[in-house]
Amino acid sequence: MISEESRARFEKEVAKYPADQRQSAVMACLAIAQQELGHVSAESELEIAAFLGMAPMAVHEVTTFYNMYNQHPVGKYKLNVCTNLPCQLRDGARALRHLEAKLGIGMGESTPDGLFTLQQCECLGACADSPVLLVNDRTMCSFMTNEKLDQLVDGLRAAEGKV
Repeated sequence: MISEESRARFEKEVAKYPADQRQSAVMACLAIAQQELGHVSAESELEIAAFLGMAPMAVHEVTTFYNMYNQHPVGKYKLNVCTNLPCQLRDGARALRHLEAKLGIGMGESTPDGLFTLQQCECLGACADSPVLLVNDRTMCSFMTNEKLDQLVDGLRAAEGKV
């Protein structure tokens, strides 16, 4: 399932650690698998476990602990809205509700066209900038009013030609 190119990238990550600590590269290998497949499947977890000489459950524990690993296919744009208490007190819940209404989906769901997946997440470390969200685990958006949320979604749709 995982390509030879990705396995070569695994080797580069493993080389960063002492030979007896191959398992230290588990997070990097999970990220590489996700880049290739779009998510971390149960099969890819098994391949990574075998590659690193780890128990499959140990790899699964890492996958399920961190929000950045998608265990199922997600939309092209994954929107993670912070719902930790400080953000809740500064309109985090409002932002999540607004996006649910705007996208026509509930938290944890994807739009029928596969463009958006909406998730909640724990602290993004920007409480003073709330409400905040993270797009595709890379781009932080702060002070997200309803208008800014609409602009974000509409802009991403326009970029895909789906206005």
